[in-house]
Amino acid sequence: MKLHFPSLRAFSGRLRALRRAASRAILYIIGSSFLLLAPLSCVDEDEFDNSPRGNFEALWRTLDEHYCFFPEKERLYAVDWQAVHEQYGAYIQDEMTREQLFDVCARMIRELRDGHVNLTSSFNTARYWDWQEQAPLNFSDSLLRLYLGTDYRLSCGMRYKILPDNVGYVYVPSFDVSIGSGNLSAMFTHLSLCRGLIVDVRNNGGGLLTSAQALAESFINEKQTGGYMSHKTGKGHTDFSSPIAIELKPSTGMRWQKPVVVITNSAVYSAANSFVCYMKQLPRVTVIGQKTGGGGGMPFTMALPNGWKLRFSASPMYDKAMQSIEDGILPDHVMNLQSSDFHEGKDTMIEQARRLLTE
Repeated sequence: MKLHFPSLRAFSGRLRALRRAASRAILYIIGSSFLLLAPLSCVDEDEFDNSPRGNFEALWRTLDEHYCFFPEKERLYAVDWQAVHEQYGAYIQDEMTREQLFDVCARMIRELRDGHVNLTSSFNTARYWDWQEQAPLNFSDSLLRLYLGTDYRLSCGMRYKILPDNVGYVYVPSFDVSIGSGNLSAMFTHLSLCRGLIVDVRNNGGGLLTSAQALAESFINEKQTGGYMSHKTGKGHTDFSSPIAIELKPSTGMRWQKPVVVITNSAVYSAANSFVCYMKQLPRVTVIGQKTGGGGGMPFTMALPNGWKLRFSASPMYDKAMQSIEDGILPDHVMNLQSSDFHEGKDTMIEQARRLLTE
């Protein structure tokens, strides 16, 4: 399937039209990325030509005016975006190759330390994956196979079974597949006699926010606020709308009423990060493991003059207490896999979750 991304001129025209409808704050969620239709403005396509300098300036300016986490990045990492422009702009030369230009642009956007900021060309994708590549994984596929065996059930990517101590176990590797209330009802019916439930989202890099929300809504019995989201209203780094509540509504199918332990690690990102945010505030839920990788911004994708695709966080998301979830969610209990358990064929965090649910 051929994908089309808007040019700077088309992007600007689209967003000018949407500005008139900004008060409605309409969001459309598409695929594993979230396409934000919100009241942004954009740089003028005529201002930047398809040259090394033109593409660099278009990249920097688009992020300068539309990226949503500059206040957080300045606070956490002392990012000075104007100084970044001067630093990397000094490397731009008219005669540089496309690979050299890409390398400079890639190094510049890494300054933001945001896994949702990517630059994609025909030959490479610039990304920031330190949140998972530079942290202890605390997950073993070999151990997971020991717990699941070969007789586990599989629905919408979720693998589930009843463990020997009558604890239900669900491994959710991603939210790439749509999850319906019928799928969840069937799973909970099978697990209904269990004394508690483990929901393991380790290594879940995200996907459909609708799927993450659908799973979270199967653990609530009344409508509640899961968090908040804002959108950019101007070119300034702090120009945002008032927060809009993210409402969670109880699933129309079977809902889980017993204790739950959610297991996380640093590779939990994006929609999975939001899922942990929703779950942590529920009364019967305990979160154990490591701080999640984060990714609390709704991404938007557009094209530079040379056709390279730029994706960036365009709309910040917050938890129920209006704390940004971009930098990750802390568990209730921090835990790591222990080598002694590993050598005995045990997953430290799964075993702790079982103890919490059986005691």
